[in-house]
Amino acid sequence: MHKQQPALARSRGPAALTAARAAAGSVRPRSTAPALAGRAVRAQRQDVDDKPFIVIWESTRACPLACRHCRAEAVPDRDPLELDTAAAKDLLHQVADFGRPAPLFVITGGDPFQRPDLLELIAYGTELGLRVAVSPSGTPTLTPDSLRAVHEAGASGLSLSLDGSTPALHDGFRGVPGVFRWTLDAWDAARELGMKVQINTTVAQHNLDDLPDIVRLVQEHGAMLWSAFFLVPTGRGRQLAGLSAREVEDLLNFVYDVGLTVPAKTTEAHHFRRVALQRRVLAERGEDHVAVLGLGPLYRGLRDRARSLGLHAPVRRARRPPLDVNAGRGFVFVSHRGTVHPSGFLPMDAGNVREQPLSGIYRSSQLFTGLRDPDQLDGRCGRCEFRRVCGGSRSRAFGLTGNPYSEEPWCDYRPGSFPHQEELAALLPAGSRV
Repeated sequence: MHKQQPALARSRGPAALTAARAAAGSVRPRSTAPALAGRAVRAQRQDVDDKPFIVIWESTRACPLACRHCRAEAVPDRDPLELDTAAAKDLLHQVADFGRPAPLFVITGGDPFQRPDLLELIAYGTELGLRVAVSPSGTPTLTPDSLRAVHEAGASGLSLSLDGSTPALHDGFRGVPGVFRWTLDAWDAARELGMKVQINTTVAQHNLDDLPDIVRLVQEHGAMLWSAFFLVPTGRGRQLAGLSAREVEDLLNFVYDVGLTVPAKTTEAHHFRRVALQRRVLAERGEDHVAVLGLGPLYRGLRDRARSLGLHAPVRRARRPPLDVNAGRGFVFVSHRGTVHPSGFLPMDAGNVREQPLSGIYRSSQLFTGLRDPDQLDGRCGRCEFRRVCGGSRSRAFGLTGNPYSEEPWCDYRPGSFPHQEELAALLPAGSRV
């Protein structure tokens, strides 16, 4: 089993931190990240060894909801040790220090609306040249006035959670009556303000059959993106029943299908990129993906329900290729106390922004550099021809095995089993192997 290596030496004090920032900023490792042929999967534009695509900041763990899957195990009150306004502004500077184009900066929680300095921080980040988005909880605080204030402060995007197409399903999962209605109202208000809205859906046993109906709501209300989040056993999510690898294959192919109706992606289901490549090859060959990929009754049921809802109408949009991002590889998470993680669902930390610059942690910590090296992967992931564009969920691997490099537990693919390896090789980066 791989073990986390020691983090960078931690120096304290403003002078030491300034010197460390300068040193970190002077290092620009040459990227070994491959470029993908075609557009079945989008490669990141920036050097992923040098700069993340996205930084998620857990601004607080305070939240009035009691969601059954909550990673943060949110509580009603704010933690006195969370980053205060000055420390949060310093974090914003550290993100800006990555250079232009700046990473997308998402303020999440808990519920970021529980922070009285939220508008001040959004405005400050925007002044620094950051693209700022907010991911609030669906509560009565999401009024048109509060959303207008967030938008005017500089936030361009909003992400909301919708885990059921009915109040019974969504409110039951979120633990508070009325959340469904508050979420839809906030969604419509944000769209009227011109904000980009992303809708996140936790995919779990309670809503598998409801997914087409959720997609129908996304189509009706409009969204920049629908993200199907595949549960990771961390926080309260450890108490929820997981999915089987075969169910996940069916679900990933369903998400691929509806990508012609709404812009769709997955979270913590990185093998969706493998599915996108497989489906592209099969479509070009005119072969039946259901037969070749061995899709099961869950896929057929979801497809039939989607068709009954008109979600397989004539194509009106181009498919959005999934982006090659993974824990520590274009993605970084900063906790409410300032600890730095490859993902919010991977509870291994590589340092603290109060003591080290975020750029140095991201670029040089052995946890992050290890996760960016596909040769570190174990089991089927290490042998897989898709390992450089997929890599599996490192968070789920850690959550279920204690080893962040182990094979993806919710992947059913056997390396080398896809029948059209020659066509596939033209789409895979150099160095991929079986």
